[in-house]
Amino acid sequence: MDCGLPGSSVHGVFQGRPASLAVRKLQGEEPLPRPALGTGGYTPADLPPPVPAELSASPAASLRLRVPGDMAGGHRLLLENARQVVLVCARGERFLTRDALRSLEVLEGASLVVGTDGFIKAIGPADAIQKQFSEETFEERIDCSGKCILPGLVDAHTHPVWAGERVHEFAMKLAGATYMDIHQAGGGINFTVERTRQASEEELYSSFQQRLGCMMRAGTTLVECKSGYGLNLETELKMLRVIERARQELDIGISATYCGAHSVPKGKTASEAADDIIKNHLPRLKELGRNGEIHVDNIDVFCEKDVFDLDSTRRILQSGKDIGLQINFHGDELHPMKAAELGVELGAQAISHLEEVSDEGIAAMASARCSAVLLPTTAYMLRLKQPRARKMLDEGVIVALGSDFNPNAYCFSMPMVMHLACVNMRMSMPEALAAATINAAYALGKSHTQGSLEVGKQGDLIIINSPRWEHLIYQFGGHHELIDYVIAKGKVIYKK
Repeated sequence: MDCGLPGSSVHGVFQGRPASLAVRKLQGEEPLPRPALGTGGYTPADLPPPVPAELSASPAASLRLRVPGDMAGGHRLLLENARQVVLVCARGERFLTRDALRSLEVLEGASLVVGTDGFIKAIGPADAIQKQFSEETFEERIDCSGKCILPGLVDAHTHPVWAGERVHEFAMKLAGATYMDIHQAGGGINFTVERTRQASEEELYSSFQQRLGCMMRAGTTLVECKSGYGLNLETELKMLRVIERARQELDIGISATYCGAHSVPKGKTASEAADDIIKNHLPRLKELGRNGEIHVDNIDVFCEKDVFDLDSTRRILQSGKDIGLQINFHGDELHPMKAAELGVELGAQAISHLEEVSDEGIAAMASARCSAVLLPTTAYMLRLKQPRARKMLDEGVIVALGSDFNPNAYCFSMPMVMHLACVNMRMSMPEALAAATINAAYALGKSHTQGSLEVGKQGDLIIINSPRWEHLIYQFGGHHELIDYVIAKGKVIYKK
C-alpha cells in the first residue's frame, strides 16, 4: 500500500488516517463512515495490515511511515496554515463511488510536508505539524493562510500533439454541420493527419510544450496524452517520441497512449487498418518499449460506426493488451455500439465518451470497476446529448473527467470541465472534484501514487486564493485568478 498506514497517529499529526480528522461537512451531509467494499476503491487485498498497538502509540510509527530517501531533518516543502486542505480521500482508496462521493475528506487549519523525494510526509493540524517539525529544515515554505490546498488535477483524456488548426470547422459546426459531415468531407481527423504528417518533430514538440504549459497553469499535474494524428507507423512513432521527450523533460506527469486506430486511413478498410496495426505498429512499439526508447501506457481505438467496428476494435485492443498496454478507448460516442460491453469483456481500465452507452453497458462497467471517462466539453461543443453521468454515478460506475483537448474541442482547463460537468451533467461539486482527481488517476492506473493528498503519495497539488475549495469550480473561467501555485513532486512549477 503506497498511502501510509491508516489508523496511526503521532503527536496529533496523521501520516495515514488522522486520529481526529477535522472534516468540513459538504452539502449538509454528515461525514460518512468508512465506505463498504466496492464503494470506495477497497478490496481486502488493498488494505494494509493493522498497525501493532505498540507502534501506533509511539513516535516510532512516524519513522515507519516516512518514505525512505530524505536526509535527516531536511524536507523540500512546507505548506503552512491552510484554511482548507482537500485530501479527497484519506484511507488509501483507489477510487470513489456512490456514497463515498457525498462527503470528501477536508481538513481545516492544516499544514502539509513534502520530502526531498517529492512524496508527502505528513498532513495535519497546523499547530501539530509546527510542533513536530520545528527543528527541521525546508527548501521552501509557503504561507497558505486563508487559502485552500487541493490535489493536482488529473486530465484523463487529451489529444495534444498535432499541427494545423481547425477554427474554420468550428464555424461549419455553428452553421449546422455534424462531426461526421465534416469527417466525411475530408475534414476533422483527416485534416489534422495531413498537417501532422508534414510537421517536423521539433515543431510538434514546441506546440505540445506550450499546450502542456496551458494545462499546468490551469491546475493539471497529470495528463493522458494520445497519439492518433499519424495513422501510419512513421508519424505515430514521431508523435510518441514527442510525448516521451515531454515525459522526460517536463515537470507535468504524463500517461502516454498509442491511438493509431483513431481513424481509418485513406485507401484502407477498417479490417486492413487493424491488420497493419497488429502486424506492424504494435510489434514495433513492443520493441521500442523493451529498448527503453518509448514508454507507452495505454492503447486506444475509436470504436464507432463507419470507423472501427466491434470486431476490428476487439482485435486491436486485445493485441495491445497482449504486449502489456492498458485498454483505454473511445466508445459509444455518436452511435450505440455496445463498446462498453466489449470493454468489460476485454478487461478495459477505462472507456471514454459514452454518450450513447446502453443500460447494460453501464451495469457491466460498474460490476467490472471499469472507469467511465466523461468529456463534457465534447458534448457541449458538438451539441451532442450529455453522457448519463447521474445514472452511472447512481449505479456505482467509477466516473472520471477529461478535457478531450484536441483541434475539435479546444479546452485546456479542468476547472471549466468540472463546472460543465456540474451544470450540464448534474454532478455535484464533490463528485466533479473526485472525478478530476482520484477517479481520473484510477482511469490511468495511477491512483496508487496520485489523485489525492495522502502520506506516501506524490506531492502534486495546487493552492488557490480562496477560503473555500468550491470556488475552483464555481468561478467559471476564473481559475487563472484563483490558482496561486501549481506544485509537482513538491516543486513549484507555476506561481502567479
